[in-house]
Amino acid sequence: MTSSVLPVAPTRGRLRPLGLDEVRITGGFWARRRHTNTTATLDHCRDWMDRVGWTGNFRAAVEGRIQRDRRGREFADSEVYKLLEAMAWEAANGDGAALDAGITALTDLVAPAQEPDGYLSTAFGRPGQPARYSDLEEGHELYCQGHLVQAGVAQARARGEGELAKIAQRAADHVCATFGPGGIESVCGHPQIESALVELARLTGRQRYLDQAALFVERRGHGTLTEGEFGAAYFQDDVPVRRATVLRGHAVRALYLAAGAVDVAVETGDEELLAAVVRQWEVTVARRTYLTGGMGSHHRDEAFGTDFVLPPDRAYSETCAGVASVMLGWRLLLATGEPRFADLVERTLFNVVATSPSEDGRSFFYANTLHRRHRGIAPPPDLDSPRADSGLRAPWFAVSCCPTNVARTLAQLPAYLATADDEGLQLHQYADADIATTLTGGRGVALRVRTDYPSGGTVTVRIGRAPADPWTLSLRVPAWAAGAPAWLVDPDGVRRPADPGTATVTRVFRPGDEIRLELPVAPRWIGADPRIDAVRGTVAVQRGPLVYCAESVDLPDGHEVDAVRVDTSVDPVDGPDGTGGPDGGTEGTVVVAGEVGAGPRMGRSEAAWPYEPLGQAAEARPAAPTGIVLVPYHSWAERGPSTMRVWLPTTDGSPAAATEVPDSGTDTGR
Repeated sequence: MTSSVLPVAPTRGRLRPLGLDEVRITGGFWARRRHTNTTATLDHCRDWMDRVGWTGNFRAAVEGRIQRDRRGREFADSEVYKLLEAMAWEAANGDGAALDAGITALTDLVAPAQEPDGYLSTAFGRPGQPARYSDLEEGHELYCQGHLVQAGVAQARARGEGELAKIAQRAADHVCATFGPGGIESVCGHPQIESALVELARLTGRQRYLDQAALFVERRGHGTLTEGEFGAAYFQDDVPVRRATVLRGHAVRALYLAAGAVDVAVETGDEELLAAVVRQWEVTVARRTYLTGGMGSHHRDEAFGTDFVLPPDRAYSETCAGVASVMLGWRLLLATGEPRFADLVERTLFNVVATSPSEDGRSFFYANTLHRRHRGIAPPPDLDSPRADSGLRAPWFAVSCCPTNVARTLAQLPAYLATADDEGLQLHQYADADIATTLTGGRGVALRVRTDYPSGGTVTVRIGRAPADPWTLSLRVPAWAAGAPAWLVDPDGVRRPADPGTATVTRVFRPGDEIRLELPVAPRWIGADPRIDAVRGTVAVQRGPLVYCAESVDLPDGHEVDAVRVDTSVDPVDGPDGTGGPDGGTEGTVVVAGEVGAGPRMGRSEAAWPYEPLGQAAEARPAAPTGIVLVPYHSWAERGPSTMRVWLPTTDGSPAAATEVPDSGTDTGR
């Protein structure tokens, strides 16, 4: 049996995803965040779009006053569509009736603005506006229509085909007629339409949409677009997808394109194209990804840096890039079955996606720095922020792509937990959950997952229903568990080591059988590849999948985090709890040994020149050994303005856990 309530529904591939009608998250870390998403974030996004006029653009377009009254950037329409998508997935999870009413209200705004030929944009094509597709580099018309299509697919799968799905299909037909063979031979400057068209093809069975998505992927990389300020690589238009060796340019665009290419490759059986994206992912993860899973180290162009250029204080690590990385990783997992893709999905979910929204779900980080040098200023609660700065979360932005992206990701999160194949069922992400599906041959399976992950490392799976013949239950053992013992306990009580990768139990299961995975979530020091110059002489702390940070609110006497030095000869230990959500859930703190200097620049004089000959540095001011409290990175800035850093200098000036790695070549460039 194949679920119909799926954000990603490939017709082939190594694994079959389980949908929102098969997996229900029932408690813990992600249940709290999903509850906040449903009860706070969705309404927050709608309220702000009404306030700043983005929803009103559709009415202005219909009433002929769009030239005068349009508000927001050229891509503002897409935020309305992403909100609609989030609402549709949430409607499949719970209170469908209330959300259906909201979907209908928004759809009633959007529908009249669609042109007779299916084109839909409030920024182009009407009197006084630029002509249709006159700015493919930055106009975002196809990007917006792609998000419209995704919203329509979500409604059709979650609630049955409605008006939104019909609008989306008319828009897709227009795109195919306009950009298909004999039409405009170009691409959108911001990829996204590719995945949307493939998903619509999967929904409808219409080859036309898949062919158009494949055409967009093949056209990319041939210099079709005008280079602009940042060059062709910014648009991934410098090298064809099949020949590229690394993700480059604007991070979100690059990741959306890669996700679309995987979709095309899977549906067409194009192994060469799939292998090309896997190659790009491998190099990007090895050379261009932050410890948190964040991607993109350039602020100016929101782009990937070159190899190993990963400065923590200049990390852009856009929330949307995190969402896009999760999208790509999930598709690669489904296509290949390899758990390494789920490893990065987990890291990014916990340390980028979960970091963006505040505890109350009403403010967000756009960029996700790993080192905040100055305390941020609280943004006005009634104004949208003009900047993507990550000093404190802001309620809204002039470019607010991240809040709606977080909302739709959390809404569809249960669909990222588990998969099935001909052999059995696989668990990839861990949360309290109830799972019920049908394996091949009509074999019904139901199980319950209970865990306090990521606070604790024990995952217990209890079988509720099982067929009379053998099948395999597979559990991912995360890569972060390497070097520490993980254990799998089968229903007979037999306990065996579980190495990173996949642990399996194959047998005839009976109702009441329990399988237990024990993961080593104790805190540990982490060192970086020595080629990452920006963090030499520093270490980080990770506990399970969570990255930790020092925050100035936990330091004595008003010190800032740049006064911290840690002693890596002493292992980090679990500290007192206290960083959890409003319902008492917590991931706990970590305490490390170290020093907090008497001044912000320990061992240096406050001279007018910051450089000194070796051996002539000013005498270090005294700093007593102390325990330094670290908090989960995703929770930072919840207690007011603060300084923060993930990578911490050591008392002896050298990293303790860095691993020398052989150089596999020069900078991969493109």
